[in-house]
Amino acid sequence: METNKKIATKGLLIDLDGTLINPQKALLEAATAAYIAIGATKFDARIGIEIARRMEQNLPMHDLFSPEYENPMVIKKFLSTYIDAYYISTLTKATPFPNVHETLQILSQTYPLALVTLRSIPKKQITKELAQLQLLKYFKAVVTTMDVKKPKPYPDAVIKGAEQLGTSARHCAMVGDSIVDVQAGKAANAKTIAVLSGLYTKEELEKENPDLIIKNINLLPKFLR
Repeated sequence: METNKKIATKGLLIDLDGTLINPQKALLEAATAAYIAIGATKFDARIGIEIARRMEQNLPMHDLFSPEYENPMVIKKFLSTYIDAYYISTLTKATPFPNVHETLQILSQTYPLALVTLRSIPKKQITKELAQLQLLKYFKAVVTTMDVKKPKPYPDAVIKGAEQLGTSARHCAMVGDSIVDVQAGKAANAKTIAVLSGLYTKEELEKENPDLIIKNINLLPKFLR
């Protein structure tokens, strides 16, 4: 839903996976590792993408598993392996979307930027990955789920990111690809900008009523004032 609308903001809070980097190869690799861990020999790794969608929204996923793997302990082992394998895979499989570096360079010249990620990993680990991807230099702050009491869709990470930029969430815009990004931004009274480069459709994101929906983050500069 691209419009002539301009968003006024004093800072940008930007999601990582699906917004700045393409996570799909890492998600497929993580699903493969998780299935192998529970002894499966036949599976479709593409389920890894649906699992990521449901995990973000804290939705049930038992129906994704065939009867022989419906045991709660088996599913717990699968999900634990899946998450660990994803965080490892992103170091080699996840790459920035085209032109992201150029866009962040443009944005960072006008606005302070904070990375606000749903990943539940130490800040040291995420900053290492950002440095490896040559993205770290654009951000004045980095907030992970481990830095707050409650993860997105709660407002905690958005509020903390804004505070670390020296402002308040209501003066910032939350930019992300997922439903929980929009929900967290709204809960924090921030402006919300959804991008269609991630795991969610335009129709799914429209239901959350963000202030703006754009194809990808590279279009963001022309919608800001």
